[in-house]
Amino acid sequence: MPLKVPLRIINRKTATPRNMLFVADSAKDKIAEIRSKNEMSEDYFIRVSVTSGGCSGLSYKLDFDNESQENDQVFEDNGVKVVTDLKSFLYLCNTTLEFSGGLNGNGFYFNNPNAARTCGCGESFAV
Repeated sequence: MPLKVPLRIINRKTATPRNMLFVADSAKDKIAEIRSKNEMSEDYFIRVSVTSGGCSGLSYKLDFDNESQENDQVFEDNGVKVVTDLKSFLYLCNTTLEFSGGLNGNGFYFNNPNAARTCGCGESFAV
């Protein structure tokens, strides 16, 4: 039988820098824009996970979701709810979700201090 971890919401007021996922203003604004454009209700949150693959071995996956899973770790930063599974959180501690609309790359990206190296395109990482 799998171990059940209680669902908890952690925010900046109660978190230490090593047990948190952060959302930059740039990502917050883009998330709000996407929600509005797609008429998503407030029960939708950002789900982040880490999967095997890519040039460096691990890749990020980012989705909108509105269904909780058994081992979810729930965080709220900058008014955005971010959810990840427990295994992925081990790779994501203290990571900031950001968004760039510039010429060098348009999209969400992760500023992950745990990554020992990243691939040239920035799509994957290794620890």
